[in-house]
Amino acid sequence: MKNRKFMAVLAMILVCVLSAAGCKKNVGSPEDNPVQEEDEDGEEEDGQAEEEGYTFGFSAIDMENPYFITLENSIREALTERGDELITMDPGTDADTQASQIQQMIDDGIDAIFLSPVNWESITPSLQALKEAGVKIINVDTQVKEMDYVDAYVGSDNVEAGRICGQALLERCPEGGKVLILECPTQNSINDRITGFEEVISNADPGFEVVARENTDGKFEKSLEVAQSALEEHPDVTAIMCGNDQIAVGAQTAVNLLGLDNVIIYGVDGSPDIKKELLKSDTQIAGTAAQSPINMGKTAVEVALAILNGEDYEKENYVEIIDMITKDNVEMYGADGWQ
Repeated sequence: MKNRKFMAVLAMILVCVLSAAGCKKNVGSPEDNPVQEEDEDGEEEDGQAEEEGYTFGFSAIDMENPYFITLENSIREALTERGDELITMDPGTDADTQASQIQQMIDDGIDAIFLSPVNWESITPSLQALKEAGVKIINVDTQVKEMDYVDAYVGSDNVEAGRICGQALLERCPEGGKVLILECPTQNSINDRITGFEEVISNADPGFEVVARENTDGKFEKSLEVAQSALEEHPDVTAIMCGNDQIAVGAQTAVNLLGLDNVIIYGVDGSPDIKKELLKSDTQIAGTAAQSPINMGKTAVEVALAILNGEDYEKENYVEIIDMITKDNVEMYGADGWQ
């Protein structure tokens, strides 16, 4: 009897001990009590940190130019949707500033850069520094001179944009006339546009005479200054060919100040400001060869990601020139934004 009571007590003690062991709480360090956590989807973490996105740099000629603002916005939107980071710096059309800002981006650890050079020749040391740092270079809008350093180029066919302007002038002024060219030799995109324009007008019969060509440095203020000076010397100019729409706005201001109502002006970009001018009945703006910074930005991101992910990509990528926007078709494109 005593043995049976003893065995019963012993059994109860064992049950209590085993129950206490099964209810033991986690104490001590995490190593003592490893716990597998689940993420929001219920999947167990493998202990590795979540993969981080890429860090990109953006350096364009002038971030006061609406074209580059729109290009940057397009790139930023595409990247932030993926969780990538974009560092933007504004060189303000100063090549030395751009060089120092690019070095700062390298120091910040960017993986790739979207680059439109202030000066297509003097940018070479920055290209060398980017290459040495292992940064991928996506050259956008205007080409650098030493293209061997570039991983890919994304831009418009700028020679064709110039040809479109030249053809529009031939149709508008079949009798020929005198032409003022406003250019910017440090920007190859503008060089190509002027080349395409001159190819067309040089073969015209009757012909066009280029009476002056002025360097604007790509700035509105200087465009106004040099255009006014050239027009005072050549008040019988028929047309002004401008390397971009920002230059065209400067040219138009000069024409208005001098009261030269019969001068017509061509630009390249298809900017909202120029399209608004084309909606007016008394504007001197004849047209603008329209490109799309929105599509260019999207394409640049696609190419950049392909490069970084080791996927196939094209080294040269041309975004189509959309059209010559004039009074006749501007309402189709709208004046409130870019096409």
